Amino acid sequence: MSPLHVVILAAGQGSRMKSSLPKVLHKVAGRPMLHHVIDTAQTLGAEKIHGVIGHGADQVKASTTAHSVSWVMQEQQLGTGHAVAQTLADLPDDARVLVLYGDVPLTTAHTLQGLVEDLDEKTLGLLTVTLDNPQGYGRILRNPAGQVTAIVEQKDASAEQLAIKEVNTGILAVSARHLKTWLPQLSSSNAQGEYYLTDIIAMAVQAGMAVNVAQPGNPFEVQGVNNRLQLAELERWYQSREADRLMTEGATLADPARIDVRGELTIGNDVLIDVNVVFIGKVTLGSHVSIGPGCVITDASIADGAQIHAHSIIEQTSVGPNAQVGPFARLRPGTQLAANTKVGNFVETKKTIVGEGSKINHLSYVGDATLGANVNIGAGTITCNYDGVNKYQTVLGDGVFVGSNSSLVAPITVAAGATIGAGSTITKNVSEHELAVARGRQRNVAGWPKPEKH
Repeated sequence: MSPLHVVILAAGQGSRMKSSLPKVLHKVAGRPMLHHVIDTAQTLGAEKIHGVIGHGADQVKASTTAHSVSWVMQEQQLGTGHAVAQTLADLPDDARVLVLYGDVPLTTAHTLQGLVEDLDEKTLGLLTVTLDNPQGYGRILRNPAGQVTAIVEQKDASAEQLAIKEVNTGILAVSARHLKTWLPQLSSSNAQGEYYLTDIIAMAVQAGMAVNVAQPGNPFEVQGVNNRLQLAELERWYQSREADRLMTEGATLADPARIDVRGELTIGNDVLIDVNVVFIGKVTLGSHVSIGPGCVITDASIADGAQIHAHSIIEQTSVGPNAQVGPFARLRPGTQLAANTKVGNFVETKKTIVGEGSKINHLSYVGDATLGANVNIGAGTITCNYDGVNKYQTVLGDGVFVGSNSSLVAPITVAAGATIGAGSTITKNVSEHELAVARGRQRNVAGWPKPEKH
């Protein structure tokens, strides 16, 4: 099969977005629209991806450093045909070429597969959609036999043609050899004064080629974005689709309309997700996991049976089986919770390993630390890990008990079984099973006269 090249048009200004950000960089599901399109092209197995850029070109290129895209400038925006023509010199004659749009982010690879797989030198693949309200779209013209003969843009359409509800999505597939023949023949003699890519449909028909038509499973797949209202519509449809998937796979959603998936969410069976939870990046939830309301979970793994209580923030963290987190906990990158651990309300951790059965129940900061099994951290405990320049490690052995309102000044090691008295500031290592107390002695003053209000 001939190589697949994908051309993504991303040169438009997007003036109706009322933004200094290029339109294709506005986000759906937490990622720029353009990135969704690039991912789709890669899923289809594109040998090369060509991006046509114009307005905000430097910003667009800078946003896609992790993707392999060959960029070409469209200095003047003279229409879609003119845009695709900018890539002709870089397209091998035998390539299959799929044209996509940077502001049409949710077209699935499944929808496009047929267009590119069935393509040969005698066919052109065209993606159309039938809309109740086709306002603004080019209409698909068919002959009495039902074969596509041309596309007419709305501004150039007759009253009879405007009544047609099957419209052009702009997405098409054709051989590079044909594009190199047809695009130089395009004319700008139309109401817009532009070179329409869609005019090659009539050229293909005139050349005796078959036009293979495909349609998406849902019109939202091919909805473009011209303003923030349409951006919000696409966001809601995407999230609705994700909610349906999750429920099909075994999740109970307290309200399917109040969940945001901004990445890749994988779940086990009998997962419970409360309202207003946001998942970002790659997140895995095991079976029987429950997520309380208002949580934000980013690039994390939550093992079977774990409970994440309300308003907890979890980032780049692994949570072990049957662990409990929150409410109002913050687990920062590098946190690893073993099985049956507990990180309670108003606790923050960072680059910390918490051993099996250990507890940090409330009001503590534990950073750059390693906790063994069955450690108990009292309320108000702080690991003092930073001297203003460098970060240092705190190591607590198995069974260590840290009393409330203690400060552990790193670098420091508290060996297994040791106890730290409440209110202590510990600056030296503590050996196994020792009691360490570092605080001023209490002094009671008899007959102390209370101050009086003047």
